[in-house]
Amino acid sequence: MPHNVIDLVGAERSARSPHAPRVLIYSHDTFGLGHIRRCRAIANSLVATFPHISVIIVSGSSVISSFQFGDGVDYVRIPGVEKQSDGRYGPHHLNLDLNDTIRLRTDIIKQVVLSFDPDVVIVDKEPVGLRGELLPALEILRRRGARIVLGLRDVLDEPAKLHEEWRQSGALDALSVYDDILVYGLESVYQPLAGLPNPQSFTEKVRYTGYLKRAVPSPMPPSRHPRITKGPFILVTPGGGGDGAGVIDWVISAYEADPTIELPALIVFGPFMSRERRKDFAERISRLPKLESLGFEPRLELLMNRAHCVVAMGGYNTFCEILSFDKPALIVPRVKPRLEQAIRAERADELRLIDVLHDPVQNGEGARDPLVMAAALHRLPKRLPPSQAFLPSLLDGLPAINRALAEDLSMPIRGRALAQNAAAVS
Repeated sequence: MPHNVIDLVGAERSARSPHAPRVLIYSHDTFGLGHIRRCRAIANSLVATFPHISVIIVSGSSVISSFQFGDGVDYVRIPGVEKQSDGRYGPHHLNLDLNDTIRLRTDIIKQVVLSFDPDVVIVDKEPVGLRGELLPALEILRRRGARIVLGLRDVLDEPAKLHEEWRQSGALDALSVYDDILVYGLESVYQPLAGLPNPQSFTEKVRYTGYLKRAVPSPMPPSRHPRITKGPFILVTPGGGGDGAGVIDWVISAYEADPTIELPALIVFGPFMSRERRKDFAERISRLPKLESLGFEPRLELLMNRAHCVVAMGGYNTFCEILSFDKPALIVPRVKPRLEQAIRAERADELRLIDVLHDPVQNGEGARDPLVMAAALHRLPKRLPPSQAFLPSLLDGLPAINRALAEDLSMPIRGRALAQNAAAVS
């Protein structure tokens, strides 16, 4: 399995044309890095395969500008919204109430749709968008004849909870608007829509693509990575870091309790970890010769590719990277506010893709034992990589998405323009 593929090659850009197909990708991005990283991977793959097209990502991510995008890809950032500790949403920066913020986001999305006039729209995970903000745009897109695609990660949540969420939000009814439902995983691993009512109304639209294979980013000015990355090391990543303090604390405490752990570890905090938590962890790490830390690395693939093995929380994108770079991995999944990571980790453990270790604090079973984590870290470097599980088509996701959309994107001229010209001539 090759891991040195570059995802953003420096080839000459395609000739620009106002008549070439256009793709809009919507990502609500209320928390973390997962949604924007998934959308970025899809967008970059599309323009690499169809270099004449244009792709706009509409996103609420506050860190979208930190990522590389291929020629032909740009983004529109809508005002950010974040999930608060009580589970409610609130504006990330603006001094507005949530209703006004959603209204503003709705208007911006609708205006982008009117002006950009996409031929294909890929909606990430939320069929109606955050609080229904996508519904006016979906109506416009349907009237204009755009191909409307719902893209889903492999696991959303436990079936009963997903059913109730989608019933309340109107997402169940909105499935009829979509032409395709692409699941970025394998049916043999998990079926995210199992348990929803009236499956006959959407089953024929569902296509499983396989997971989204990641590649090493294209060369840029050299990054100054910590000294321990020059040899074998364990990469510890909690994704965005907003809810990853538990796994980092557990890893640090393991090295504090057992200095004989063979491999050193690099801990990447993520951009959303609080300053206070980061400061506390950095002080503890500074006293341990086998630990070093980084704040945020937008090109985490570089470190993932270089690492010997990985400890992570098990979000979708990190899971894809573990599979892509074929790294022995220990997943410590979160169980709140949803069971998505735990479901994915347990199923992947059953398939022998990774090892899973549950956090007793999250599960209400008591304190974390540093020696339990230390034992897992001793075993981790000896674990077989995921490729030894031999799951066919496991990482076919990006080529499968390209093939699914080829009819709309491979032509040099937009399909609707051709149809309108043909109607005018006749």
